[in-house]
Amino acid sequence: MYVLADINFPTHTICSKEGGPKEYRADGLSIPVLLDAILTLMPLDTYSKHQVQLMDKTASDKAKGLQVPIWEEYRKICDKHQQPPINREMVERFEFYEKAKKAYAIIHTGETAAYGNILLKRGVC
Repeated sequence: MYVLADINFPTHTICSKEGGPKEYRADGLSIPVLLDAILTLMPLDTYSKHQVQLMDKTASDKAKGLQVPIWEEYRKICDKHQQPPINREMVERFEFYEKAKKAYAIIHTGETAAYGNILLKRGVC
């Protein structure tokens, strides 16, 4: 698994733990640009129920009706590269952090969109 993390994600804290994921920095890039490039070279796991996991909104943000337009952008990029289209799963914030701790790598980006974090399950190249 790989995580593309937005600017608010605690990448260094998670990666600095012994046995934690590798940390890569892409501070000047947005997640959509990286996601498009990565999926050009790396297929997602078609045998997995969910190839993509997104950090879900908190209950308070749901109550406010917060919109997250970047999720649709991610879907379009993934569907461009994957046939059949990907299945995505919404993951509660702290559960997402736990999953990130088990990832191979976290790429910390300059993404500023709220709830911009995305976890990718890699397939066979």
